[in-house]
Amino acid sequence: MNLLTPGFGLLIWTLVAFLAVFFLLAKYAWPAIINGLREREKSIATSLESAKRVQEEMAQLKSENEALLAKAREERAQLLKEARETKDRIIAEAKDQAKAEASKIMAETQAAIQAQQMAALTEVKNQVGKLVIEVSEKVLRKELENKSAQETHIKGLVDSVKMN
Repeated sequence: MNLLTPGFGLLIWTLVAFLAVFFLLAKYAWPAIINGLREREKSIATSLESAKRVQEEMAQLKSENEALLAKAREERAQLLKEARETKDRIIAEAKDQAKAEASKIMAETQAAIQAQQMAALTEVKNQVGKLVIEVSEKVLRKELENKSAQETHIKGLVDSVKMN
């Protein structure tokens, strides 16, 4: 039961010890603790301010990134458009060139065909002419074997030449 009802001396020594600890804490520990708490409060406030600044910078960077992305998309679209135009132009040029080349080849082929045709016609005419001369020569030799037939034929030719 002594614990529940302490003696008067114990109360005084406990009070003296408490006041001594309180005085020592008030003189040495509390200012350090309060300074530590103030510094911690300042660092927390500084951290919060820097976090707000960083958040604002991040928002600004995000908007700048979005602007850059929009610009990059625009440039990409422009490059794709230019590439399509270049592709279409190159294809059109190649088609035109192929058509011109085909026309040229067709003209050359037709010229070659006509030249061969003319050569063949000339050859045929020459052969026909030779055949006609050979046949005429054989026919005339046969008809003009006698002298009197030759003279009458020559006179007939001379008369026909004089009439023309």
